[in-house]
Amino acid sequence: MTATRRRRIAWGLRGAALLPLLAYLPGWHASRSGGLVVVEHWLNRPVLLIGAAVVLLVVSLVVGLEFRTRFSQIGCAAVLAPLVVAAVPVLALSFLFSGHGGREDRFVSPSRPDRVLTVTNVAFSIDPIYQVELEAGDGWSARHWSMGTWDTQSGDFVRIDWSGPDQITVTGREKLTVFDVRSDGSLSGPRVLPKQGGATAEPSS
Repeated sequence: MTATRRRRIAWGLRGAALLPLLAYLPGWHASRSGGLVVVEHWLNRPVLLIGAAVVLLVVSLVVGLEFRTRFSQIGCAAVLAPLVVAAVPVLALSFLFSGHGGREDRFVSPSRPDRVLTVTNVAFSIDPIYQVELEAGDGWSARHWSMGTWDTQSGDFVRIDWSGPDQITVTGREKLTVFDVRSDGSLSGPRVLPKQGGATAEPSS
């Protein structure tokens, strides 16, 4: 392979490395509160997409170099082999488990089927840590709104309820945290109230 052809291929690979990075940007933006659910689900995959960009960049560097001696060729293979062996399972697992990652419970609003509470256990230990969001809307227009991450050890999260047609209540041991759902599906700021009874929707550990 001539030096000119190697350079052409190397720059082509570097250009291709930009594609997964450009795909990840809308996914990262959609992962924020108020982002589109579908875009976040498909494109918020940092390990997969950034990993693919890194692999393409490494390959482009290797292609751009000239390995004339057997020693340099063996050295290159010795460096690349562990990278490839490590990258394949990491990329495969990231594809399977990217997104929310943990067990997800879903609670549909009793009055609006297009509004769903999602409670995801994001803990890597026995004690649950719940990431709570409201998904509002249907199809490509559905958006997700963050209600925060709740550590059960603190006692602020015991259960979560649809406490009204447009109201969500997080019940703790000593207080209630209430969110109002606006007409567009977004959430008001939390209000802390004295503890009281109510219907329950308990997430699984």
